[in-house]
Parts: sequence; structure tokens; C-alpha cells
Amino acid sequence: MNGLSLSDAEFDLFRTMIYDAAGINMSPAKKALVAGRLAKRVSHYSLATFNDYFKVVKANTNGEFQIAIDLLTTNETFFFREIKHFDFLRTRVLPGWVSGEKKIWSAASSSGEEAYSLAMTMAESCPTPSWKIVGTDISTRIIKSAQTAQYPMARSKDIPLDYLKKYCLKGIGPQDGTFIIGPELKSRVSFQHANLTQNLTAIGSFDVIFLRNVMIYFDMEIKKKVVSAILRQLNPGGYLMIGHSESLNGVTDEVNAIAPSIYQKPRP
Repeated sequence: MNGLSLSDAEFDLFRTMIYDAAGINMSPAKKALVAGRLAKRVSHYSLATFNDYFKVVKANTNGEFQIAIDLLTTNETFFFREIKHFDFLRTRVLPGWVSGEKKIWSAASSSGEEAYSLAMTMAESCPTPSWKIVGTDISTRIIKSAQTAQYPMARSKDIPLDYLKKYCLKGIGPQDGTFIIGPELKSRVSFQHANLTQNLTAIGSFDVIFLRNVMIYFDMEIKKKVVSAILRQLNPGGYLMIGHSESLNGVTDEVNAIAPSIYQKPRP
């Protein structure tokens, strides 16, 4: 593998592929990241170039297309990221949820921290006992990771101490150095594969949707497509949370701004 480099032409092949597959617009600055993440797969197949690997991906040999998508779309996250959204949910939304089943969708759930943060918030503050959290991601590998509900102990630093004691278990023996989301909380959270640029109706309808820190990877055309599809799954009166660095200006007028990065879908 020494001396293997990703040419501009090869980078364009993968950049076009990920845009067509997931709507993600990779800038030229991502070239080194693409090379780094795919190099092991080139080696795995004992190939000479990234172009040879691209042919394997396009042929979908042994499910290689999804493997490449997984490698190119995995993003870091952490528990209770952008805490103001959880505070808004706890203080402004949940007090009104006194009856009926309520559902929240973590639409770009990555390794599950956001979904489990939502579950802790719901378990602590939701008046109705009937609720569930659904997490989706385009990466099947990261979904499998989220389903284990197990994390390195270092990631616990962002969880409020009382939540950590109440809803998480410290790993022992082979799991030493990790913590696990407690089974009762874990049972309220499900994960599934979903591509936000494709039909989302099978996922169901929700009272709150977290679509955070994913639109930054989309151009305006894809943003409009994704947000329109997302909003079809949001119940009237429901809330949409986006990343603090993101905006729906010019994207949609179907929701009303309630607070920075927080929107509500009007009731009929």
C-alpha cells in the first residue's frame, strides 16, 4: 500500500457516488479523508488503485457498495449535544404530553448517543408512560453499533451524573472501561437503516424530529428534498430540531420558527 494515492479523478468518482447515493456534497477538502477511510478496503482486495476499488464498489461485490457508504458517512457525535434542544423538550414540550403514545425520531442517529439522550430525557420528564424513540442512519455498520448500547467510559462525561447513575450500567469483566444503557431504557429505543433522500413513509409519523448536523452536508436542492420528506412524517403541532449552525431559510416555509434551530409544524 506504500505510495498509494487518491487522484483527483478517482476522488471525483467517489464524490459523485456518495452524492447520488446519499445527497452528501463532499468538498475537495475531504479528499484525504476519503483516501484514509477507503485505503484498507483497497488493501483488503489486494488492488493496485482506488479506481480498481471503485469498480468493486459499483459491482457491489460482497455488499461492498454499502461498506463504502458506511465508511464515507460515519460522523462523530456525543451525548446531550446542543443541550438547549433537550432543555426545550423537557420544559416546553413534555409537560403537555399527558396522554397517548408519543414518538421521537433521531433522523441522523449515528452511533446512538442522540437517541439514548432523548430516551433519558423522556424517561425522566415525560408525563405519559407510552413513548418510544426511533433512530435512523444511512450507515448499517453504525446502526449495529448503536444497537449494542455500549460505549467507552470516556463518553459518559457528557451525561448528567444523576442520569448516568439511574439509566446506565458500568461494564465489568470483558466490558470493563465501558458503560451500557440500561435494558429498560434500551427497550424503548429502536434503530433502523434509512436514507434521508429516499422514501421515508415506512418509518412512521412523529411528534418531534431531530434532524441535526446533517444538512451541512447537503446542497440546497437536497436540503429541500430531505426537509420536505421529513416534514411529511412530522405530526401537526410537532417540533423539528436542526443543528445550531443550520438554517431552514430558503429551504421550506412549512414550519414556524419557535426559537433558534427549533421549528413547529402548524396545526390545521
